[in-house]
Amino acid sequence: MPKITAEDNCNRLDIFLSSELNITRSYANKLIKSGNVTGEGGNLNLKPASKIRAGEEFNINIPGSENLNLKPEKINFDVIYQDEYLLIINKPSGLVVHPAPGNYEHTLVNGLIYYFPEIKNLRDKMRPGIVHRLDSGTSGLMVAARDQKTSEILKRMFADREINKNYLALTHNAPSRREGILSGPIAHDPDNYLKMCVIENGRPAMTGYKVLWSQDKNKNKNKFSLIECKLFTGRTHQIRVHLSALGCPIYGDVLYGSSVKNSRVMLHSWKLEFLHPVTKIKMSFTQNIPEDFKLCLSDILR
Repeated sequence: MPKITAEDNCNRLDIFLSSELNITRSYANKLIKSGNVTGEGGNLNLKPASKIRAGEEFNINIPGSENLNLKPEKINFDVIYQDEYLLIINKPSGLVVHPAPGNYEHTLVNGLIYYFPEIKNLRDKMRPGIVHRLDSGTSGLMVAARDQKTSEILKRMFADREINKNYLALTHNAPSRREGILSGPIAHDPDNYLKMCVIENGRPAMTGYKVLWSQDKNKNKNKFSLIECKLFTGRTHQIRVHLSALGCPIYGDVLYGSSVKNSRVMLHSWKLEFLHPVTKIKMSFTQNIPEDFKLCLSDILR
């Protein structure tokens, strides 16, 4: 039974569930009305239009999920490290991380249980092994758990910000300063719940950034930059929102202001560092940008 926590206030529970679970709003309505969504203290008196507060937790029962027989599939992704407790994965762009109602195939989870069948025995039948997510368009490093205890420890470590995550983003324009900290609070856009935005009553969010390279605007009116970002918090779409608010939307990120419509979002999970949840040994991994990212850079430099 998935448990999700609201990162910020929301005017409607059905819209929140639709966004968090990647399900239709009508299906979210059905789950709420049928009593399959419980709030804190086992509260069942929830309605699709219920307002929710930041920090509220909800248990979601997807009918049939306890007996869900996910199909193992030979999915294309690289495992760059593995031991008996965890995996470090290089996720390709375009791969959805976990199944959702109506879409139980062709995800990273289907691939995980193909190569590592024991993961299927974890308690969360919809998202076994998944302790954090990357957007489907984002490429790069992810960590996955191979047993229940490790899964719980890693989730706590992510919640407590004990795992360092660095990304590379190809952006339009360039910040006025070569490096700094972006600290605009983030919440759902009141006019479009699919989006997040920097807003006064949002949740605190911090992103460190450093410009690694940028074009000379005198040579090319369409200036682009390669920016390294470090997450100090973990809000939904955080890097995308903060860079857009800075005037530097990510290449291909039409939702947050890019004018390029025929590209994936050029964001890559480049580096992960953490203490191993069991052995306590320091782990550090880096993954170079994939071929599509390189080709995009090459086209810009022509």
